[in-house]
Amino acid sequence: MSSYTSISSEKLSRLIGTANAPTLIDVRIDEDFAADPRFIPGAVRRSHVDVQDWASRVTGQSVVVVCQKGLKLSEGIGAWLRCSNVAAESLEGGHLAWKEAQLPTVRVDKIPKRDGRRRTVWVTRSRPKIDRIACPWLIRRFVDPTAQFLFVTASEVEAVAERFSATPFDIENVFWSHRGELCTFDVMVKEFGLSTPALERLATMVRAADTGRLDLSPEAPGLLAASLGLSRMFDDDLEQLNAGLLVYDAFYRWCRDATKETHNWPTNKVR
Repeated sequence: MSSYTSISSEKLSRLIGTANAPTLIDVRIDEDFAADPRFIPGAVRRSHVDVQDWASRVTGQSVVVVCQKGLKLSEGIGAWLRCSNVAAESLEGGHLAWKEAQLPTVRVDKIPKRDGRRRTVWVTRSRPKIDRIACPWLIRRFVDPTAQFLFVTASEVEAVAERFSATPFDIENVFWSHRGELCTFDVMVKEFGLSTPALERLATMVRAADTGRLDLSPEAPGLLAASLGLSRMFDDDLEQLNAGLLVYDAFYRWCRDATKETHNWPTNKVR
């Protein structure tokens, strides 16, 4: 039974992918992590050994601690964090319970190398429209909440990627790009292991809007209109990204929670 210091896999799964998701810290020991090198979406790995050194970095955040079984490591780390004024909970049943619930996990070998501040760094073409906003949203919400995005002149993407140890995306001839009829967002959903019904529905919307096949999704014209409108509202690509994150938050919640809800002018109004 959940307490104020623990959280169930079901409840956590409802928070992941939203703007209010907690910080997830995976403290599994090396042996357990090597046996299953996957993360709960958005998690970052830390060692229980030096918790007193890194606890201050998450002060003021809501944190969920994940160990193998939800026992001594996550309980102990959670207690230490609460001593540092961190709102910390442990995941009930740990990583094993998450897997038993058949919830998505992200393969660690698909996550790019992090920089000195533990962030992934990505680079793509400037003046984003659809895919280049959708992909950062997916990364921030499900892979690395601290990810940084560089928008540069199209001809310089690969050179900037090499010089600044960034991962290029949504350009030709790189790993994270269109494949056949799939757009980059589709590829990321599949490669990261995030193929949930909600994200598959959203991926169809993104693909339809991004590739001009609006017949694939009734909602695609709305996504296209919103995307093009945002691109004309903002000259600064990062400001546009921040605004676009809210748009995709809304579309994701519709995909996950509201597809059966309808709306019409009330027929029972008082005459």
